[in-house]
Amino acid sequence: MPRYLGIDYGEKRIGLSWGDELGLATPLRAAVEKDEAARWRRMERVIAEKRITGLVVGYPYNMDGSAGFKAREVDRFVEDLKARFSLPVHLVDERLTSSLAEERYRGRKKEIDRRSGEIDSHAAAVILQDFLNHRYPPPEGGAE
Repeated sequence: MPRYLGIDYGEKRIGLSWGDELGLATPLRAAVEKDEAARWRRMERVIAEKRITGLVVGYPYNMDGSAGFKAREVDRFVEDLKARFSLPVHLVDERLTSSLAEERYRGRKKEIDRRSGEIDSHAAAVILQDFLNHRYPPPEGGAE
C-alpha cells in the first residue's frame, strides 16, 4: 500500500503531512526543532512510524513559472532526501499553498503562531492533496 509524506520545506520549519491511496492528506506536527539534525531525525521517525513509501515535496515556482532562488534551495533539500531515505520523490507546484493554508484559519478565534509550524503542515497537506487528487482521482459520479 503506497503511503506518502507531504513536505513543505522551509529553512527553519518543515511542514509535514501524510496520506495514502484513500486520497486524504492529513497534516502532522511540523519539524520545527532549532537544530537541523533534529528536524532530519523528526522526519526519519515519521517515515518509519507511518511506513512511508514516497515523498511529495512542494516546489516553489515563481508566479511566471520559472524556478528562482528558493527552488535551488529545495533542489538541494530533495537531493538530501533522496540520499538519506532512498525513497521516490515527487515534486508538486506549491504556488499559493501557504495562502490556501492560511485561508483555513481565517475567522478562527485561536491565534496561530507561525513558529509552531501549524500553517506549514497545512500547506504540506494542500501540496500532498493535490498530488493524491492527480494520482488517485475520485470516481466519476460519486456514490449513488
